[in-house]
Amino acid sequence: MIILKNVTLRRGNKVLLDTTSVTLNPGEKVGLVGRNGAGKSSLFAVLNGTLHEDGGEFSIPAQWRMSQVAQDMPETEQSATDFVVEGDTHLLAARAEVAVSEAGDDGMRMAHAYTALYDAGEYDAPSRAQALILGLGFSVAEMDRPVNSFSGGWRMRLQLARALMCPSDLLLLDEPTNHLDLDALVWLEAWLKSYAGTIVVISHDREFLDAITNVTLHIDHGKLVRYGGNYSKFEDMRAEQMVLQQAAHAKQQEKVAHLQKFIDRFKAKASKAKQAQSRVKALERMEKVAPILADAEFQFEFKEPISLPNPMLSMTDASFGYPPPENAPAGAAASIIVQKVNRSVLAGQRIGILGANGQGKSTLVKTVAGALQPIAGDIVTGKGLSIGYFSQQELDVLRPADNPLEHMIRLVRDTPAGVRPGAMECREQGLRNFLGTFNFSGDMVKQPVGSMSGGEKARLVLCMIVWQRPNLLLLDEPTNHLDLATREALSVALNEYEGSVMLVSHDRALLRSVCDEFWLVSRGGVNDFDGDLDDYQVYLLEEAKRQREMASARKAA
Repeated sequence: MIILKNVTLRRGNKVLLDTTSVTLNPGEKVGLVGRNGAGKSSLFAVLNGTLHEDGGEFSIPAQWRMSQVAQDMPETEQSATDFVVEGDTHLLAARAEVAVSEAGDDGMRMAHAYTALYDAGEYDAPSRAQALILGLGFSVAEMDRPVNSFSGGWRMRLQLARALMCPSDLLLLDEPTNHLDLDALVWLEAWLKSYAGTIVVISHDREFLDAITNVTLHIDHGKLVRYGGNYSKFEDMRAEQMVLQQAAHAKQQEKVAHLQKFIDRFKAKASKAKQAQSRVKALERMEKVAPILADAEFQFEFKEPISLPNPMLSMTDASFGYPPPENAPAGAAASIIVQKVNRSVLAGQRIGILGANGQGKSTLVKTVAGALQPIAGDIVTGKGLSIGYFSQQELDVLRPADNPLEHMIRLVRDTPAGVRPGAMECREQGLRNFLGTFNFSGDMVKQPVGSMSGGEKARLVLCMIVWQRPNLLLLDEPTNHLDLATREALSVALNEYEGSVMLVSHDRALLRSVCDEFWLVSRGGVNDFDGDLDDYQVYLLEEAKRQREMASARKAA
């Protein structure tokens, strides 16, 4: 078992752990939670041996094999399959022993070495690696592509596959879902549920934590507090504890009152469509999130839009995709991903965009946002349409060399006078005050965006969107770098928002609480999805099975 006894841990002058103790038992699946900066990643560094405690005692069984996702971006011409195979350190050691025994011409040693190599799974290693790669969303055609040919997010998926490939007794996962779509996330949950060893995972995805963990370890004011149960159970128990404290209770009641408007507004809707039943469950837990929201670094709200055109926009025989590259030969065809879309977005609609990886969710949102032009057909926008676009890649809308204040000044300059906020909010001091509501104060307003964390960049994009008072929000994976408390604050803000929402997210808690209906982007089209997110997870598993069967059939041919 893992034992921390009266452990103290410092980073510089800051005490992260203060004479705290906890025990983790073999086979437990542990969710490590706490506010940003509380020390979660530092505790990981203690577990993997890269950081040592400043006081107390820490022990872990010497025979335990450990695996974790490397955080560096891999730079190699190796194929995806070979790169993941090399995550199996046991296999690599067996291969090295074979090489040494052959070089020494030692027959007995060679016999033992080849037996160990067989036992290490030499002959099925490529197929094991490819099963992991396919599960994480790659296509069969990408198995032999060089690692360097993939974008950063896909390379990090390969790092995750490599960590899963490594035989281990302890698996450390730090935000493993950040670069995953919902289909890959569902697959990863199933894989981790069958993992026999001990898992310690840092994640800001509550449903992911609920699905795989049975212990929650909370870092709070320098102490490690162990709770039996998953994240929702922890949330319930912590809420009960906070209610017992008078000051916390008063703060909770204030937040409950703030949420009541949301509850009253949407309860009437939760009676017809099947997916609305998921919202009933979300409503039942809204009062419980108050203690978590009380800990949030900030809360915010979307101001009432200036106008609400209806429909917001209409798509007629629209096809979405990418134009041919600039260096393509004359007459080269565009790459069409989604075609013949005939749909409208109405005032007040809250649409969740679903679809397996690569089916065109982000392409659809980018085209509606105007970042891409339709390949064919028309998109007609309503008079007064104002779009707030959160790109999955924050740097699509941010400039690394510019600071938050410069971003806001440019936003004022680019916003037509008729739709800007009041004059005071457009002046420098007004912009500084507004940035302060999103925790950009003091020197941070002059800090280059390129040096900021992912969470800070996400907050800046949200700040810019809120300032514009849009009537249509296009959100493509807005929670990737947000902690649990900030995700809850975003959920509340979206539910009080008066405009329309189109949301792509692998955060099922956010989808359940925000969306009233779902569109499914699949096999080149966009259709209504008649079901809730539980039905969608079943659909994803069936779709993955179909893809595997097709791949097997192609191999056999």
